[in-house]
Amino acid sequence: MQYEQQTNKIHCRCKLSIKTDSCSCFLQHHCRRCGRCFCDKCCSKKVVLPRMCFVDPVRQCVECSLVSQKEMEFYDKQLKVLLGGGTFVVTLGTSEKSETMTCRLSNNHRYLFLDGESHFEVELSRISSMQILTDGTSPGGGTSRASGMLLHYKPMGCQDAQQLRMEAADDKKVASLWLAAMHKAAKLLYEARDQ
Repeated sequence: MQYEQQTNKIHCRCKLSIKTDSCSCFLQHHCRRCGRCFCDKCCSKKVVLPRMCFVDPVRQCVECSLVSQKEMEFYDKQLKVLLGGGTFVVTLGTSEKSETMTCRLSNNHRYLFLDGESHFEVELSRISSMQILTDGTSPGGGTSRASGMLLHYKPMGCQDAQQLRMEAADDKKVASLWLAAMHKAAKLLYEARDQ
């Protein structure tokens, strides 16, 4: 990340000054997440930002602080589920053969590890699409429960996309929680890319 250059004549980037040109605040602070310049009022939120190696809470603009809070909630609640893993019946490509494997997030958060009779890894940055599979409706007529996942990814050194199908094995509740956490992780990644 590069910090935006600050000059004495640039006004704050807050939504008020963009829409009405009525924010007369001059720039004083950089958001530690996006690097843009803001006045004290528009950059007063202090939020922890461990992913960028800030140990103490740091100054962030309103927009970035909301994203950082979502990330912290994810790290507190969902990351443990992803690291713990779930058991799935895994089918690679169009193969007829499937294998029961434990799927979990690697400790460095960059790979999905699939362990069974064999070991298989998928680099998260190489996943091009992810679809959550459902099994219809849950008891009581509520929303459908996640029962599997379909991934498309490009293995290292390969130009063609591969398909990985995972369907919940024995413990469907744990698998469903893992799938829900994976869905939230993907949503956070896509939102961060759009910023």
